[in-house]
Amino acid sequence: VQLQASGGGLVQTGDSLRLSCAASGGPLSAYPMGWFRQVPGKEREFIAAITGTSVSSYYADSVKGRFTISRDNAKNTAYLQMSSLKPEDTAVYYCAAAGKRSMWKQGDAYDSWGQGTLVTVSS
Repeated sequence: VQLQASGGGLVQTGDSLRLSCAASGGPLSAYPMGWFRQVPGKEREFIAAITGTSVSSYYADSVKGRFTISRDNAKNTAYLQMSSLKPEDTAVYYCAAAGKRSMWKQGDAYDSWGQGTLVTVSS
């Protein structure tokens, strides 16, 4: 499956932003989906994930209560709704599909990646 992330941009502290991840080449419903982010010079951070049927989700402590992951399998698209954004949320955000489905709460499960979309939060 090929993934295309979009929706990044420049926002101010406290603003909201929604990222989208559109899939092609296969049904997104077959895969748990995850969102990661990376700041240059730092390790990639696994921040959110959702199962194929949206029954369960996972959030890193750094985004819990502010970010919401969702998906619309009919549209073959996953989303990351980000609220109460902070300057420390500034990063390149990536979506990914988990080939190792049983390990969906682990970053290592994700092996199909979209290109990143940059989110910049100004103070």
